[in-house]
Amino acid sequence: QVQLVESGGGLVQAGGSLRLSCAASGRTFSTYSMGWFRQAAGKEREFVAAISRSGGSTNIADSEKGRFTISRDNAKNTVYLQMNSLKPEDTAVYFCAAVAAAYWYKGMARYDYWGQGTQVTVSS
Repeated sequence: QVQLVESGGGLVQAGGSLRLSCAASGRTFSTYSMGWFRQAAGKEREFVAAISRSGGSTNIADSEKGRFTISRDNAKNTVYLQMNSLKPEDTAVYFCAAVAAAYWYKGMARYDYWGQGTQVTVSS
């Protein structure tokens, strides 16, 4: 079993940057592909980014390409989401998730474990 704890959220002005971290418990982090999702108030949770368990393959949602980057450090059991050029519409609770698979998925239903989320608020 994996426990996930997100951090790094906060309030930032439009155009600013944040780096979210997701720390995983356990010694099997490298066997999990990881994803980031977000949920804005009153909206459905949506895919943001994902990375394979080796870190060799990544995927970023089209609307975030060029602004967001996902990476991982398996030695530190941590996955990161670097968010640049933030916009007010990026305001949401950001969740990380883990799936026991070699490759990433965009679909939420594929993920086995979820963190509690971290709030990101972008002011205009």
